[in-house]
Amino acid sequence: MNSPRTIEFWVFCGSTYSYLSVMRVERLAAVLGVEVLWRPFDLRPISQSLGMPQGPFRANPPKLAYMWRDVERRAQRHGLPFAGNPPYPLERPELLATRTAIYAAAHGWCGEFTRAVYRSAFAEGQMLGDEATVTTAIRGLGLDAKVVLDAARSDAITRKLSESTEEAQQRGMFGSPSFVIGRELFWGDDRLEDALDWATGQQPVA
Repeated sequence: MNSPRTIEFWVFCGSTYSYLSVMRVERLAAVLGVEVLWRPFDLRPISQSLGMPQGPFRANPPKLAYMWRDVERRAQRHGLPFAGNPPYPLERPELLATRTAIYAAAHGWCGEFTRAVYRSAFAEGQMLGDEATVTTAIRGLGLDAKVVLDAARSDAITRKLSESTEEAQQRGMFGSPSFVIGRELFWGDDRLEDALDWATGQQPVA
């Protein structure tokens, strides 16, 4: 279990609302002295088990339109770039960005990588999961893209992603972004500040 001043940030790189938290969580946490543990996982099997094989938006055009406008409003509120709706869905079937994030989390640069691929999607209109986008993000960190991509596609990362996804489901997660402090689960970018309050002991008295 994580300590009170640690927040587990569970993120799926195909989630639209996660953009808002990906770009803010470390900055906000640092001000409060809270450590961020990046926990990438694959939301799709969980959504499928909940009866949403296409996710929460694609089968509902009005909800999809609302989501994009809501993300745009919230991006503007937080001073984040939003250059129009990026290609959707954000991920490709091979989940390359999430697989790379799993590898990055084990090597201490998950935050930098995840921000880079989300920035490419929301500020530059790139497909987040494309190999070109992921490669550019890796190289921007001064890393060898071939080495990283070979590792991200390895059986070892496949197992780690499966284990992370299974853990997320067992711990009651059903969406991204999700934040966990101890046994408390917070879901959605609009709960990021609440989660940080909980991590710093500012939760309401029961």
